[in-house]
Amino acid sequence: MDLYSLLREMADSWGLLALTLIFIGVVAWAYRPGARKLHEDIANIPLRNDELPPDDCCENCTGDCAGKRLAEEVR
Repeated sequence: MDLYSLLREMADSWGLLALTLIFIGVVAWAYRPGARKLHEDIANIPLRNDELPPDDCCENCTGDCAGKRLAEEVR
């Protein structure tokens, strides 16, 4: 048996087993009991800072800033 055939046979059997075990380990790590809070926190990242800026959006405001226009559109 030449080296290529030996390596291919090892990759076919042990490689498949190793990748299956890695996959099961990743799934088990994602669904572990302590991960729920972390996953919920990560899922809420886009919703954290959804408040509009205050009416006085900057110290040198001329009255036509985007924050005021956005606040008026929401009202």
